[in-house]
Amino acid sequence: MHAYIIEQYGGAEALRCARVADPQPAPGEVQVAVRAVGVNDWDWGILQGSPFFMRLFLGLRKPRVKIAGVDVAGVVSALGEGVTDLQVGDAVYGDLSESGFGGFAEYVCAKRSALTPMPAGMSFQQAAALPHAAMLALQGLREVGDLQAGQRLLINGAGGGVGTLALQMAKQLQVHVTGVDRGCKLGMMRKLGFDDVVDFTREDFAGRGQRYDLILDTRTSRSVFDYVGVLNAGGKYVTVGGHTGRLLQTFLLGRLIRYFTGKQVQVLGLKANKDMSYVNELFSNGGLTPVIDGPFPFSALPAAVARFGEGLHLGKLVVTVS
Repeated sequence: MHAYIIEQYGGAEALRCARVADPQPAPGEVQVAVRAVGVNDWDWGILQGSPFFMRLFLGLRKPRVKIAGVDVAGVVSALGEGVTDLQVGDAVYGDLSESGFGGFAEYVCAKRSALTPMPAGMSFQQAAALPHAAMLALQGLREVGDLQAGQRLLINGAGGGVGTLALQMAKQLQVHVTGVDRGCKLGMMRKLGFDDVVDFTREDFAGRGQRYDLILDTRTSRSVFDYVGVLNAGGKYVTVGGHTGRLLQTFLLGRLIRYFTGKQVQVLGLKANKDMSYVNELFSNGGLTPVIDGPFPFSALPAAVARFGEGLHLGKLVVTVS
């Protein structure tokens, strides 16, 4: 099969297309013929070996993960021993972050628990845009954020995969949603349904005099106290990823902030693939449609990854594999 392999840390130029042996499913695993794959922070982090402490797990000098790719959608092509509830030919999708990665390839093997059957009407490109980002959005809003009808929500980094899905989930509760991102994304965000948009290169949302019941942060690039200052009494701040130093600050100061202010700040610990049945239900009912940047052809996967690294993507970057 063809796959993009990583032999050294670097940018998108470190991705090399090569022929490698097809993976074979172990007991409890499923081999998937990949039809589309999404690009996300996991892939960028593996490629760059950043944040640096992750090299303790990824490999100090070169990555142990040879093939990145987390969000996959495709067709079951072989079953490992013990897998009885899927059949060859079934369309499936899932987040492989806890199943060895490997989505930047024509075939991948994954734990059965990492894969969900695709509902009728969902394309492979749509499916590849959903697993990781949808779980971050859903668990950030519902499990940790406890978003309630009629509240005011701010999404920082709102023009990417997580933000555009979180908006649609929040609108199920008739929530007022403000989105913060760079100016080139604001037109798309307005069309998607954000009630208010902010270009962070021109305006500081913390200085607008607005207050929010919940802040969902996909960037985490500034002090946690900036966010606490614009929360309503009893409000919550939830970060799903971003700069390591800021994430650590949020984690370490959470209890103190809650004690002195009554406001909650928390780093989301993702439960991969936990609520995919709910995502299927939302999609089937017309309540969730991923915004896709691309799709790019498989030959242009390095260009798609470079675009992700520049932060220019509108919604979720997707690559068609076959």
